[in-house]
Amino acid sequence: MTGTAARYLYLTRHGEASPDESELTEAGRRQAALLGERLRGVPLTAVHHGPLARAEQTARLVGERLDGVRVQLSAAAGDYIPYLPAREELPPQTADAMLGFLDQFPAQEREDGPRLAAAALAEFTGPVLGDEPRHELVVTHNFLVGWLVRAALDAPKWRWMGINHANAALTVIRYAPGRPPAVLLFNDTGHLPAELRWTGFPQELHV
Repeated sequence: MTGTAARYLYLTRHGEASPDESELTEAGRRQAALLGERLRGVPLTAVHHGPLARAEQTARLVGERLDGVRVQLSAAAGDYIPYLPAREELPPQTADAMLGFLDQFPAQEREDGPRLAAAALAEFTGPVLGDEPRHELVVTHNFLVGWLVRAALDAPKWRWMGINHANAALTVIRYAPGRPPAVLLFNDTGHLPAELRWTGFPQELHV
């Protein structure tokens, strides 16, 4: 009878992208390379990435620094709105701002998001079949990192909002049999020099 083993899910947001988001900047390429160096000692079995260029390029640069780890596309690792809350779910004092933020995204992205978010939970979370722990990296975007961290903590579905993740920072979640998910590491930028941390975020969020 096949048992189950722990899954260690490593999450990162892509490196810094150009203004038109068609490619990584030089800083973004450096971020990806440094993340790859940090992960060299991790027994990763796969690097999954979303379909957009900035995620694919980040995954490739990370993969170049790992030995024999397959790099593969996953639509579930893309950039989308994972959940659209109703006004009554949100704190009254922030509902207008949060709903206004969501309204700026294309209708298709908001409509496809919940399906892709469910696929991400099915594909990337929970213990795995077999006797050996599995270590996987998902190169994705800010919203999906927030969604998966929210799910691990069993927080309300709308709470993916407000969870900020820096470019090429590292989050690790463990899904062990018979235990609740454990967020072992969140938004760690220890592998990045100070000038490569929090790129794209306003100064007040730099820590």
